[in-house]
Amino acid sequence: MDGSQVQIGQSLQARLAVWMTGVISGFALIAGLISFGSSYQEANDLQDDQLLQIALLSSNHFLNPPTQDVDAKANLNDPDSRVILQFLPPAGNAKSVSDGVSSEPVLKLPNGLPEGIQTLTVNNETWRIMVKTLDNGARVVVGQKTAVRDEIARDSALRTLLPFIVLIPILLLLVSALIRRMFKPVKQLALDLDQRDPQDLREVADDHVPSEIHPFVIAINRLLSRVAQSMAVQRRFLADAAHELRSPLTALSLQAERLASSDLSIQARQRLDALQSGLQRSRQLLDQLLALARAQESVNDQAATVSVRRIAHQVMEDLMPIAQAKNIDLGMVGEKDAELRVSEIDLKTLIKNLLDNAIHYTPTDGKIDLHIKSFMSKTILQIEDTGPGIPEEERERVFDPFYRILGNDEVGSGLGLSIVKTIADRIGAVITLGYVRGEAKTGLSVSVEFPAQCSPTTAP
Repeated sequence: MDGSQVQIGQSLQARLAVWMTGVISGFALIAGLISFGSSYQEANDLQDDQLLQIALLSSNHFLNPPTQDVDAKANLNDPDSRVILQFLPPAGNAKSVSDGVSSEPVLKLPNGLPEGIQTLTVNNETWRIMVKTLDNGARVVVGQKTAVRDEIARDSALRTLLPFIVLIPILLLLVSALIRRMFKPVKQLALDLDQRDPQDLREVADDHVPSEIHPFVIAINRLLSRVAQSMAVQRRFLADAAHELRSPLTALSLQAERLASSDLSIQARQRLDALQSGLQRSRQLLDQLLALARAQESVNDQAATVSVRRIAHQVMEDLMPIAQAKNIDLGMVGEKDAELRVSEIDLKTLIKNLLDNAIHYTPTDGKIDLHIKSFMSKTILQIEDTGPGIPEEERERVFDPFYRILGNDEVGSGLGLSIVKTIADRIGAVITLGYVRGEAKTGLSVSVEFPAQCSPTTAP
């Protein structure tokens, strides 16, 4: 059994549709057979009544017997000649009333036929006849071929099946559509859960969920609550550990600075420089761990309308000494500004990590430009540098925590882009990586497109 067959066998919707189709088709078949048999019998009874009515009509109006000339015989082969009328002699008289007209009757019927409806075989043909004694003592026979009667009854019965033939497929389609409609809230619930951000642990809404699925939704919400609590404990532990480590690292840094002011040998000075460099990297790592813990918080800070240009200027002022140490031209292109309805801390952390990452990977005498653009009510923040760029096959992995591209000698923790991605996902922004110079595959271009709901106004 292949995967599709297993999926259909486990699908409640498919099984319900199959069972409903089988039940409806079975009942329709039984009802059709009963309706066909009833209509068939009713049509035959109606034709028997017609034979009786014709016999009574001939009795009341004293109709003459038909002449048996060539034309009369030809009428027997006419498909429209449904009924024949023939007179028999009175009971006990061997002479037929029609003898004066023709020596040969239409049907060679035996004498002494009883009164009423009966079925006879004459000349290898089955006839349904009605025998009636008239007021003048003559006996009249009204007959009809059973083949003709069966054809009429069958056509009449088949016409009663037309509503079943037409309506049953329509009913099956309606049942299938109703089943899909009933299961639509369940599918929509699964789609909403599948499209959620990994950090989104809000409870699942159960407004339009069927009561049979409601216990399952409650269980999912309880699980999400436990997962959220577990993640919150982990984040608090990370933040507390980083915070507790800052104090001893700060004390060690101060002791190293005091030791640097002392008279040391060349070998001791080299070891002290390595110690200070390591302490600086450790402090930077702790700062980024704290930033990552804050960025992963599920509850946003109070959002307010902030100026992108103002936040970018503040970040550049903080990072300018690091850029000047590498003689990097760090600046903002154009005078355009934009306002975003986001947390100021989130926006500052995002821009700081992007610029810090660009400064680290841009070589000496390089250049870093920051652009603020607007497009269709959306704000785009773009940072371009003259560094080596990121290969296309690495652009998905660089957002993972602690991931660093192989062969890169720059000092870093591998958390900068992970912090940026976490903040962007939470506010609904989209990050795009590319080359500044595509033909040479050099320079990194990072574009952050903020959603329209984050742009209440756009300043010129």
